[in-house]
Amino acid sequence: MMRKFLPALASAVLVTLVAAGCAGTADPNGPIVVGSVNALSGPATFPESSQAAKAVFDAANAAGGVHGRKIEYHAIDDKGDPAAAAAAAREIVGGDQAVALVGSSSLIECQINAKYYQQEKVLSISGIGVDPSCFTSPNIGPANVGPFHDMTLTLLYGSEVLHLQDMCALLEIAGNTLPYYRAAIDEWSKITGKKLKYVDATVPYNGSDYTPYIVKARAAGCKAVTVNPVEPDSIGQLKAAQAQGWKDVTWLLLTSVYSEQYAKAVSEAGKGVYVPAEFYPFTDPSSPRTKEWRDLMTRNNIPLTSFSQGGYLAAKYFLQVLNGMQGEITRESVTKALREMKPISDPMVGTPYVFGPGQTHHDNIAGWPVKLATGTNRWQIAGADWLRIPRR
Repeated sequence: MMRKFLPALASAVLVTLVAAGCAGTADPNGPIVVGSVNALSGPATFPESSQAAKAVFDAANAAGGVHGRKIEYHAIDDKGDPAAAAAAAREIVGGDQAVALVGSSSLIECQINAKYYQQEKVLSISGIGVDPSCFTSPNIGPANVGPFHDMTLTLLYGSEVLHLQDMCALLEIAGNTLPYYRAAIDEWSKITGKKLKYVDATVPYNGSDYTPYIVKARAAGCKAVTVNPVEPDSIGQLKAAQAQGWKDVTWLLLTSVYSEQYAKAVSEAGKGVYVPAEFYPFTDPSSPRTKEWRDLMTRNNIPLTSFSQGGYLAAKYFLQVLNGMQGEITRESVTKALREMKPISDPMVGTPYVFGPGQTHHDNIAGWPVKLATGTNRWQIAGADWLRIPRR
């Protein structure tokens, strides 16, 4: 009896699995499933990117959807954990049969899932790409500049706009990022013919005391310092410099510290903090460049941050491609459309976005300079136009 039952059970399971595998494409009038993998909990969270993407999709659904079909958006938490990141991608891609990923924001998910996305022939437009795999995979194309081009930009602003001398770097290195930060510094050197006076690549994330690193940088004669920190680390570094009486230093930082909370936490910063914002500065409330984004975020109670800008833009780019498609919307057809898309311009970015057929996607090369002047506790526009890495 059991022998007869097992083949029947196996057949039933196979039919169920096949049906489940086709769920995302079986109904041409059903919802278009889209997903994202995000750090929604854990040591460092970035919820605004997926929240912003959802707000864009919700607005599109309210207006009738894409060719009459609604977007069904699944934002999954990777908890800052590699196993959870892998499981989240498999839930979205294999279980939900999403046609693409849009608006992801995570410290680790690109590195964990890049090969899986290639295997499954699915593309991801990250809202905020962080680790090197976000920019070196043929299947991931972030909406943002990324920390490596951001470092080249901040160095260019320091040397070519502020005309600073004796520039140095304190690098916080996680995983395999050191070669990419070194490449960013080398790119600046090739453009300008200049060299950093001092580089320390041993600075820890979440350090308890940054005084030794500050003391060594000051002793090396640094007049300007570039760092790739998260907000709490940068606050600790600036406070350590203040405690040492180091007041003649300029800080050339990355978009990772560009927030109103950071501005309020930093009262004294030597000669100031400068950042090449990856998107048009959100702290300029009167600009028409950000009005549509600002209004949508405000209506949905989503924080006004660079993370929500990235998620918003990723979803806008994706919708524009979908609306231009003819025929069925499936993973295969969406992948083809993204590979063949024409560049999309937006006033919030200095580089048109295109996914394209490339093996890497690191084409966003523009930032808008902002500064946190000493004692102001607020960000100010520090440039009249985009600062761009020269194309060679």
